[in-house]
Amino acid sequence: MNPAYAIADLRAAAQRRLPRAIFDFFDGGAEDEQTLSANRLAFQQHRFLPRVLKDVSVVHTSTALFGRSMAMPAAIAPTGALGFGRHGADVAIAKAAAALGIPYTLSSTATASIERIANAAPGRLWFQAYILKDKAFLARLVERARVADYEALMITVDLPVGGKRERDHRNHFSVPFRFTPKNVIDFAQKPAWCWQMLRQGMPVMENLIGLDEQAKSASSMASSVGRNYDPAFDWDALQRMRDAWPRRLILKGVMHPDDADRACAMGCDAIVVSNHGGRQLDGAMATLDALPAVVQAVAQRVPVFVDGGVRRGQDLVKALALGAHGVLLGRATLFGAVSDGERGAARALEILQTELVRTMQLCGVPNVGEINATLLGR
Repeated sequence: MNPAYAIADLRAAAQRRLPRAIFDFFDGGAEDEQTLSANRLAFQQHRFLPRVLKDVSVVHTSTALFGRSMAMPAAIAPTGALGFGRHGADVAIAKAAAALGIPYTLSSTATASIERIANAAPGRLWFQAYILKDKAFLARLVERARVADYEALMITVDLPVGGKRERDHRNHFSVPFRFTPKNVIDFAQKPAWCWQMLRQGMPVMENLIGLDEQAKSASSMASSVGRNYDPAFDWDALQRMRDAWPRRLILKGVMHPDDADRACAMGCDAIVVSNHGGRQLDGAMATLDALPAVVQAVAQRVPVFVDGGVRRGQDLVKALALGAHGVLLGRATLFGAVSDGERGAARALEILQTELVRTMQLCGVPNVGEINATLLGR
């Protein structure tokens, strides 16, 4: 891999390595991708108003969450199907997160199991649960996370149905997977990726084995997940999950301040302002634009995180200045892992942390706890 100086370099490396259909599955958004673009644009539209003549010879990026330290105000977002980009990518990111000292969130649709991640990357582990119609199966997943000593359960609530991702349609990428002349030619142009898949086989969403007894292949298993999302899941059902789970519960996918207020009142321990990376409802607000109202509604009762569009260390500073406790990293570490495994994932985190330090120094802020709205000129 060529030297990576920015997350954009890791994205380019991933694009060079992956067939177009696979890259677009990770990189793309819903419909016209307005929200996908808006997430990034929201960060770019904010400008710093730095302070000078501050002692920034030593900068502290660590913060605390749930009574424990984390190396910087960030955690890894749940990202499914990573093994389709590179075998072992889930474990690679989990190991990089553990080495740095930030939480890692395992997706229900990951290509590594709850237990495999816990054994390979013992660190601060969170488990993200999609709400399935099969509640007995969902309960077993949650119990497995408890037994494996995951610190928190993350419930994603912005996916009652799947988004319309048109890049996938145009690339003939679907689940269950079907070979067509278009995608066969696409795959053949990336021999390194093809060789790994032929040698190691198509990955399996290990946590979902047994969800659909008729699903024998990886692609049909993935399809069964979509059929099993529960669009009837509501606040009462969430309360039952809150009552049953004995540890921290994080609610992901909140955009409206009234929903954030209700989540706090019912006992959620943290909130993630998220629009699913622009992959679900196109036309939704950018998460950074929705953040201030959610922070105001929460009124410091629980930590608020934000995801979507984080590509630079300066983005962490902007998120904190607008009231976030931290950010969730999705595509940034994904691009690193699918391009160069654990080394690529670690490089993504190194880039973001060094950019965070430099931005804090240039803004005259030696400690993340001192970042506030006065640093922004807009």
